[in-house]
Amino acid sequence: MKEDSSIILAVKNLDVRFENDVVLRDVSFGISRGESLAIIGPNGSGKTVLLKTLLGMFPHEGTISLAPNVRIGYVPQKIEADKHLPLNFKNLLQAKAEILKLPGSEIASTIDAVGLTAFILETPVGHLSGGHFQRCLIAFALLGRPNMLLFDEPTASIDLPGEEEMYELIHRLQEKYKLTAIIVSHDLSFVYRYATKVLCLNRRNICFGEPRDVLDTHTLEKLYGRPSAYYKHAH
Repeated sequence: MKEDSSIILAVKNLDVRFENDVVLRDVSFGISRGESLAIIGPNGSGKTVLLKTLLGMFPHEGTISLAPNVRIGYVPQKIEADKHLPLNFKNLLQAKAEILKLPGSEIASTIDAVGLTAFILETPVGHLSGGHFQRCLIAFALLGRPNMLLFDEPTASIDLPGEEEMYELIHRLQEKYKLTAIIVSHDLSFVYRYATKVLCLNRRNICFGEPRDVLDTHTLEKLYGRPSAYYKHAH
């Protein structure tokens, strides 16, 4: 890790390959504590692979340097749960708290911060709406108080009004817990409003920096291939 104590994550010359398929090539970026990094790019550009590589799930070349005492939480895309599965998130949160030896007050404060009701917590996981399921996944990731959260398209299974609520929730949690957030998103409105940095990814770095400095029509067309392939919500 660099000597700059504000840097929480530095990635340099990252390559990821599966057999002969190079999924990521020469990706480099760095973020400071408390920042919000948005990762954007077309389908198949390596965004989820990058998140999972940061989590140590895939072998790689290059360097991934984390500051000391970084605790990472991960919020995946909506998981397809069997409608007959009897588990609910009340069970799952209690189980994680027991493993981590956390007090009941930790569960209660997390539930309150994310805005979960008893009804949502006691509903079988296979019967939750996309928005409620995602909130539960965020609560599960927050238990244990990570200082960095990775989100893989947190609004993928949520309707348009729910998307705005979800991004506002993530922003509030960042401020409340002083979190660093890395968020895969297709929503440029979110990128401009909430992200302090953006990484444009299409198997390699297309651009990296502050959104208003690096995102322009030329860059987006280079990233997505054509203007119609990206969008900006008008909330």
